[in-house]
Amino acid sequence: MSITGIKGFNDILPGEVEKWQHIEAAARRVFGLYGFSEIRVPILEKTELFCRSIGDSTDIVEKEMYSFVDKGENKVTMRPEGTASIMRAFIEHKLYAADPVAKLYYMGPMFRYERPQKGRYRQFHQIGAEVTGIADPKVDAQVLTMLCHFFAELDLTEPHLQINSLGCPECRPKYRQVLKDFLKSRIDKLCDDCRRRIDTNPLRALDCKAAGCKEATEGAPSVLDYLCHDCNDHFAKTRCHLESVGTSYSINTRMVRGLDYYTRTTFELVTGLLGSQSAVAAGGRYDGLISDLGGPSLPGIGFAMGVERVALLLAEKDFRKRPDFFIAALGETAQAEAFRLMSGLQQKGRSVEMDFAGKSLKSQMRRADKFNAHFTLILGEDELVKGSAALKNMDSGTQTDVRLDVDVLCKAVAS
Repeated sequence: MSITGIKGFNDILPGEVEKWQHIEAAARRVFGLYGFSEIRVPILEKTELFCRSIGDSTDIVEKEMYSFVDKGENKVTMRPEGTASIMRAFIEHKLYAADPVAKLYYMGPMFRYERPQKGRYRQFHQIGAEVTGIADPKVDAQVLTMLCHFFAELDLTEPHLQINSLGCPECRPKYRQVLKDFLKSRIDKLCDDCRRRIDTNPLRALDCKAAGCKEATEGAPSVLDYLCHDCNDHFAKTRCHLESVGTSYSINTRMVRGLDYYTRTTFELVTGLLGSQSAVAAGGRYDGLISDLGGPSLPGIGFAMGVERVALLLAEKDFRKRPDFFIAALGETAQAEAFRLMSGLQQKGRSVEMDFAGKSLKSQMRRADKFNAHFTLILGEDELVKGSAALKNMDSGTQTDVRLDVDVLCKAVAS
């Protein structure tokens, strides 16, 4: 009996992986325009990192983390999200000493034990970005604009941007109490999870997908009505800067984040193309996180997007690369010459495929079609004698006779 993969841990196969490479390349290209540098951090971290940053009362810490005790009796966790790990590295390596302003992005797998569903798995992949050291709302607007720029780079007209503000430690407690009182008056309609966390994390009821919670939170007080002067001013300026650069958005007062560290600006990129799991990217400002993790008192803002979900939005597009050449060779001598030419072309930066099994010309041409090669070169005894062969353009169907020389073949393709 063969061994299969673990449920919720997926293989990314040829044909699909090219789409992922396209997404990653677009992120590197766009993020580079905005001055971001890549950082790579370990998959395994101390469990304490996520308990302190994400919050003990969140679903992630309570239910979803892959945590265990290693052979050294250390409590460790496979990272469920990227921001805490990036900030841990930022603090540990004192990146702030050279410059408190850091623009960092990352790519890689995350792990959460939850029910696998379309575009959401137990091993999933995120691309994220973080900015430290700047509290100015222009940075909020720039991060959001960069994220929208990324989706435009992929030629995606969806998703669209939704924003909200969660206030700060000065004004949020008052709102939490008002919301808590509101929810307790309708507690019989709440799901078990929202009832359980009504005292520790009442905001999560606002984005709960349970039918009873949706009904219970209709008419709930808006956080925007309870912002202090500074938070209200920050949110107004963020919107103003977004509008000044033409970044469209809508306000969603029910939007909350599942992690405790978020403050002020929060946002999601949402789409109606993926069913109920509409958020493709999300993030916000986390001005207290760095100091909470033992670093200096520096503000921060960031986001993460689910690569699986972005790939679903590109489902109809084929990103597989076409080889420049397919060389069809008949006979052992022609096969040897084809191998020599293939190697030379590859060293000149051209992608080449050939048949190694010595099949018929008809079979080899079918294989050329399967590879969808741009050009096919056909070699036989006659071609070897005269030192040239027919080069067929597989798109136009036209043929030209070319000398069996690597440089000549490269020029023929370039023209």
